[in-house]
Amino acid sequence: MASSTTITSSIPVASWHVSGAIACVTLSGRISADALGHTWQDVRNRQMQWLGQGAESKTLQINGAAIEYIDGAGLAFIIDLQHAQALHGGAIELQGFSATHQNQLKRFAPFEKLFPKEDAVPDEGLLVKTGKATLLFWNDIRGIIFFTGQVASELAWAARNPLKVRWQDFASVAVQAGLAAMPIVGLVAFLIGVILSFQSAIGMEKFGAITFVGPLVSLGIFRELGPLITAILLAGRSSAAFAAEIGTMTVNSEVDALVTAGLNPIRFLVLPRVLAGLVVAPILTIYADLVSVFSSSLTMLIYGVPLVNFYEGVLNTVLLEDIFSGLTKATLFGVVVASVGCLRGMQTGTGAAAVGISTTRAVVSSIVMITVVDGIFAYVSYRTGF
Repeated sequence: MASSTTITSSIPVASWHVSGAIACVTLSGRISADALGHTWQDVRNRQMQWLGQGAESKTLQINGAAIEYIDGAGLAFIIDLQHAQALHGGAIELQGFSATHQNQLKRFAPFEKLFPKEDAVPDEGLLVKTGKATLLFWNDIRGIIFFTGQVASELAWAARNPLKVRWQDFASVAVQAGLAAMPIVGLVAFLIGVILSFQSAIGMEKFGAITFVGPLVSLGIFRELGPLITAILLAGRSSAAFAAEIGTMTVNSEVDALVTAGLNPIRFLVLPRVLAGLVVAPILTIYADLVSVFSSSLTMLIYGVPLVNFYEGVLNTVLLEDIFSGLTKATLFGVVVASVGCLRGMQTGTGAAAVGISTTRAVVSSIVMITVVDGIFAYVSYRTGF
């Protein structure tokens, strides 16, 4: 026996009637957002309960003969009922709708286009993924090489035309990247000097060579750790800032505006920042070296090494060649960090997350390039003794 049920909402605009595999929704009066109220959810809940009963194909009839007025919410209600039927393999029949109301519904036909299905992402094989990754890597390398040539060309132009360089921008960037970075550089350098001295003293004390800790640590700081620590801090601080600044300008089409105005964005935006990195990095490196050596001397006082003996050992071990080697490396690091930050900023895409992605890429790429340059410099130093 087929059951029959009628549900009417507090606002009589829709009623539900079911008889076995056939259900009927009767619409009457003014079908609007205010009139539907809770009726929409009541009818939908009843429809889902009905569709879940039995396995036979079910047909929903929507009778609109008594409709006086229907707005967008009413049309969405009808489309929602249709969509639920389609998802469960049921049929839909529209009955009694006037020509006007039928035309309103036809504007959304077929209603399936309002609920597009997500295309399944094809499972790419290992070979395809490897090829795509290789292509992206190669394009990135090409971009870096091309950008390096542009920066080198602009640096040569700046050497020939120093009065045309935007020195005000250079000074502003140098203060932000240099003076403002001194506290964090000093703190990290101080801790590095203390940690290296303690760790070295633990081993040296076993051999009675505690007096050699100061010269050993100082030589490592001047040649390697001072430039490297400064470069990494600049990568996390200044390179990210450059990428965010230029990336925001790229997203806001300000870089395109410079090109439209006939200005070279590399000369206008990148050159002052690269010059600032070139000048600031060696200065911060000297500062970090001095702070680290000073903290190392304080640490060695705990082991009974006087300051006079410490500095005498440092002066006899660390040569000007070692200091210049570290400063040369720091200069290269400064150019690399500034250039990579500007490059990632210029490569910023569109969208809200583009600037964040560029900033992350700038930091990661800067650290990778610092490692590469440091390795090349180490090989050159080994071959030349510098």
